[in-house]
Amino acid sequence: IYFGTGKKEGFVTQEEWSTFLDTTVTPRFPEGLTVSSASGQWRGADGEIIKEHSYVLTLVHPETENKENTISEIINTYKNKFQQEAVLRVKNEACMSF
Repeated sequence: IYFGTGKKEGFVTQEEWSTFLDTTVTPRFPEGLTVSSASGQWRGADGEIIKEHSYVLTLVHPETENKENTISEIINTYKNKFQQEAVLRVKNEACMSF
């Protein structure tokens, strides 16, 4: 999941991101997750190219309706809390082992 940090007024701070991760994401995926920092760009609904710092959240989980709903909740919470027009989700099948 790709979370941009640009807002109408400023940007999502490191502290705000950490709080979001700790209070919204981690309780829903206590098994583990990976976060990477990135620089991204995308075209907004107004046609403008937006360049911004982003966070890429990688979650490995079984494909269940509950997990799908949980991911939608995370995305919607971020969009509402930080005035985001969009959050990108990329979904892939994978084989894994520990």
